[in-house]
Amino acid sequence: MPSEGRCWETLQALRSSDKGRLCYHHDWLLRGEDVLEECMSIPKLSSYAGWVVDHVLPHTQENLSPSETSTSSRSTSGLDQPSFIPKSPIRSLTFSPVSPGTPTPNGTKDKHESQHTEPLVLQSSRGIKVEGCIRMYELVHRMKGTEGLRQWQEEQERKVRALSEMASEQLKRFDEQKELKHHKEFQDLREMMEKSSKEALGQQEKLKAEHRHRAKILNLKLREAEQQRLKQLEQERLRREEGQARLRSLYALQEELLHLNQQLDPSNQHKDLLKVDLSAFQTRGNQLCGLISGIIRATSENGFPTAEDQAVAERALQEMWDLLTSAKACEDKRRQDEEEAQVKRQESQMQQGPEVHKECPTPSQGPGRKHNDLQVKVQDSTMQWYQQLQEASSQCVLAFEGLTSSKDSQVKKIKMDLQKAATIPVSQISTIAGSKLKEIFDKIHSLLSGKPVQSGGRSVSITLNPQGLDFVQYKLAEKFVKQGEEEVASHHEAAFPIAVVASGIWELHPRVGDLILAHLHKNCPYSVPFYPAFKEGMALEDYQRMLGYQVKDSKVEQQDNFLKRMSGMIRLYAAIIQLRWPYGTRQEAHPHGLNHGWRWLAQILNMEPLSDVTATLLFDFLEVCGNALMKQYQAQFWKMMLLIKEDYFPRIEAITSSGQMGSFIRLKQFLEKCLQRKEIPVPKGFLTSSFWRS
Repeated sequence: MPSEGRCWETLQALRSSDKGRLCYHHDWLLRGEDVLEECMSIPKLSSYAGWVVDHVLPHTQENLSPSETSTSSRSTSGLDQPSFIPKSPIRSLTFSPVSPGTPTPNGTKDKHESQHTEPLVLQSSRGIKVEGCIRMYELVHRMKGTEGLRQWQEEQERKVRALSEMASEQLKRFDEQKELKHHKEFQDLREMMEKSSKEALGQQEKLKAEHRHRAKILNLKLREAEQQRLKQLEQERLRREEGQARLRSLYALQEELLHLNQQLDPSNQHKDLLKVDLSAFQTRGNQLCGLISGIIRATSENGFPTAEDQAVAERALQEMWDLLTSAKACEDKRRQDEEEAQVKRQESQMQQGPEVHKECPTPSQGPGRKHNDLQVKVQDSTMQWYQQLQEASSQCVLAFEGLTSSKDSQVKKIKMDLQKAATIPVSQISTIAGSKLKEIFDKIHSLLSGKPVQSGGRSVSITLNPQGLDFVQYKLAEKFVKQGEEEVASHHEAAFPIAVVASGIWELHPRVGDLILAHLHKNCPYSVPFYPAFKEGMALEDYQRMLGYQVKDSKVEQQDNFLKRMSGMIRLYAAIIQLRWPYGTRQEAHPHGLNHGWRWLAQILNMEPLSDVTATLLFDFLEVCGNALMKQYQAQFWKMMLLIKEDYFPRIEAITSSGQMGSFIRLKQFLEKCLQRKEIPVPKGFLTSSFWRS
């Protein structure tokens, strides 16, 4: 029957369902379960099957054919009758939902629904048919869903392909636009670069043209500058040649002037004519020599002499010739007067006869003329003293000649150690403290006394060599004067500590004092005072060295440096004569005290002043030693100051040029201020009693 075939189809479908594919365990006997328990139970349907019977089945019957309707009616009528439960194993199965995952109308799973609802008891084969319809419906619905899903997937794939193709086309268009834009930008950039290159080439050509134009102008300027430079070099060469010629002419004029001035010296040419007063001619001759010397000194500082300097020198030489002519005329006139007087005396004696023999007075030499002119040369006693000191210095050098000329390395080492031991302490003299100064003095005194002293980490003594004492005394005196020439010249206050140590050593070791004076007179002849005279045949450089100038490679030092050195040595000398070592006995007089300073001041005022030198030395001497001389000589000192102001200042001013007035003005202002206050101030840096307690 068709229904039976449909039932078997239903059973086949149920077998193929999830329930039919259940796996049965082989250990069911171990669990104690009855295998036939479910076979004896009544078949059951889920609540979902009831819902299908109520809602789905009526609609399916309406769509059946008449044959199917009749058949179903019969089936329905069969359902109304009770039926027995079949005993075959297949009919004893319990019907449950199709699959655990099939959704119910309420949106939950049948598995869970079957757990909470009471299964329906299938009373007839109608339930099996309904279940088969349900399965058929589910199958149809699933096939429709699958077909719809497939169609939807195909539609989506088609859309995705279309979108992909459209995106690919858009990407191609975008790439084409980008490439086109890139080509366009590249073309614009190339055009711009070509345009810039053309502009740069044009600018470069323009710059080249401008550069060629400027180079042409610069070449012209360089040629003009080179021509100008060559012209200036030629002019400089000519000027230098003219200057050198003028300088040689000046030296020749100076030499001739000095030679003529020697002829005015009564000690040389006119010893037998001492009755003729040539002091006025000598004074003017010395002034002319000083004028020429000043011109040469200024020339050595500023370059070459000018034509005006040469003209002044020539006029000075001409005036010297006139002076010499006048002096010879005076000499001739004196001789003529003497001859006439002698003739008259003889005639008078012949007229009176031998019987009248009266004593006749000698012819009058004329009214005595007051001697107002100053001397040029130093006094004989002073010159003799100067020469004795220089001779003693030379003998001292000869005494240690064996020590200095020895080739023995040991002797050379002794000489070097002795020189360091003598000179280094003098270099360490300062105004730091009186105790430090006393240590230096004791060290020098110990060295001169023959005691060993430490120098350079070694013990040094003058007993190491028989000539050691002479060598140390000479080097020590030389170093003292050198300190005045360098240290005191730069720092005026340093004169007092150096002078007090030198004075103390002089008092204990008189020979060192004589050597100090010898070095001082040699380096600064104005400390004698002594103005060396130019001798015939003497080289000009040797004469300049005698005047105290330093000459190196035929070049004389500048006047400012010369005056600075002379000032330092005069200041040291002025400090020595007024200071004594405070730790001495003071039982004897100062070995070279203030009386020598008074003698120096009186002698320099009795000599003709030198341009720029005399004013400088007087100022330095009075600034350092003026206060001590004022206290010692009192009224006599102020008389001498008035003499300087009234008589000596005009002489200095007369020989001082406009460019050398600085030293004269400084001296004049200092002296006028002192005369106004009636006091010479204490020099700056003077060592007080508190210094020796430090």
